[in-house]
Amino acid sequence: MEHRRRGGTRIRVGAGVLALTGVLAGCAAEETAASDLEAFHAQELAWEECADYPDTAGEAALLELAPGAECARMEVPLDYEDPEGERASVAVLRVPARGESTGSLVYNPGGPGGSGVVGAALAFAGLAESEITERFDLVGFDPRGVGATTPAVDCYTDEEADRGVVPLGSQGTTVSFTEDDTREIMERCAEGTGGVEVLEHLGTRDTARDMDVLRAVLGEEELTYFGQSYGTRLGAVYAEQFPDRVRAMVLDGAMSPLEGSFERRVNAYAGFQSAFDEMAVACAAEADCPLGADPEVATERFQEIVRPLREDPVPALGSELDFDGAVGGVIAGLYSPQSWPRITEGIAEVEQGRGDALMQLIYDFGLRGPDGRWPNSLEANHAINCMDEDRLTPEQGGELREATYAQAPFMDPGVDVTEGARDGCEAWPAEPELGFPHAQDVEGLPDTLVVSITGDPSTPHAGGIELADTLGSALLTVEGEGHGIVSLGTNACVDEAAARYLVDLEVPEPDATCTL
Repeated sequence: MEHRRRGGTRIRVGAGVLALTGVLAGCAAEETAASDLEAFHAQELAWEECADYPDTAGEAALLELAPGAECARMEVPLDYEDPEGERASVAVLRVPARGESTGSLVYNPGGPGGSGVVGAALAFAGLAESEITERFDLVGFDPRGVGATTPAVDCYTDEEADRGVVPLGSQGTTVSFTEDDTREIMERCAEGTGGVEVLEHLGTRDTARDMDVLRAVLGEEELTYFGQSYGTRLGAVYAEQFPDRVRAMVLDGAMSPLEGSFERRVNAYAGFQSAFDEMAVACAAEADCPLGADPEVATERFQEIVRPLREDPVPALGSELDFDGAVGGVIAGLYSPQSWPRITEGIAEVEQGRGDALMQLIYDFGLRGPDGRWPNSLEANHAINCMDEDRLTPEQGGELREATYAQAPFMDPGVDVTEGARDGCEAWPAEPELGFPHAQDVEGLPDTLVVSITGDPSTPHAGGIELADTLGSALLTVEGEGHGIVSLGTNACVDEAAARYLVDLEVPEPDATCTL
């Protein structure tokens, strides 16, 4: 029997905000909004045990990595233009400093759609011996629409997630959408999430305002922030909106604020091809490499193995693994070199007619629990991106697929899939509001630190350079492979640079480099 993962909390928003015209009316609205937010800034968090915050058994197990963690709920306006209207409840986790606390370090693990409650527990475990967790209370929060925050995005059931029958987007897949399909996606998300009004207020700009409420509630005059991957976008948007309220920012695995959605996605897939090529080199050194002994033909060999899955999926963990699933499993493993052996094991298994290993990579990446429950990270990712990313026409969607396969041929299905490449956000009830480029000409921002790995498969190093240039940040270049490094606590050079900056506000020297 199918069931909803979350309660499908319904929060209805009142009448729409009246459009105001004229300079004086705009200033009055801003003053009123600032005054109305005082009650939110003055709220006190009621810290409690975190047992009721994880959505799955897998997430609950991860919270055990942060002994002493405590959780609370913070109220924010659903619509900042109507602060007297409906509210959202933001889930917050705090891990007290191991020593004498000098303040709060607010953390976002990425996504969009990643749980900051779970992510902060993982980061604390990785930084358990770092001066960072000794000196700072580590604070994570589930952004609006995510995890234990309500309303939470809910577009399909766990059983449907296991079967992969409700894809939310066409980019990076061979899924073919009709206009009716995209409308159904929106309607299902609206029904499970609390109405179309909720879907209109899930973007990064609103989440950045939530983060400023959190700063005030934590008693911090200025924000000390650590964001990874998408968390660097959230940090850049916060810096754009509240530059005078920033104390320090570490932005790790940086997303470029300059690239539009088309360019950024193509560059990201090119990064995954580079990681695939490096994985193939490592595989070729093994006697039983399923991609063969010559890395130069590894992509062609991979295509020979997985393209037949378009017509003939293979059994996988009680479901089936098709072509898109196989590519998705490989991409999930390419984020970290430690997972590369699992990729090659999975490819070899597909040759034998099974897809368990690659499917398990998908499950692990999505934090599917042993109880069969999924967090809502993929649904939240879709909904947040609908309010952030450029909306593509069907023609542009087809061009994106062609550009993707040109840059990442290991993903190429070998057929024309330009038809049906519609944007999954096509029917969304509001236009995206992030804007590209963003975070431009920010004045009054103190020194910030961008950390970027040269072989990052998801957020290429060039994007880190662009973000550092845009914000005037110091740049720490990390030679190696992987996506995100600061929270792992595995590199003494990176850890020392991050700690010196966060604790003492000392940025690395120009051209500073660490090596993995």
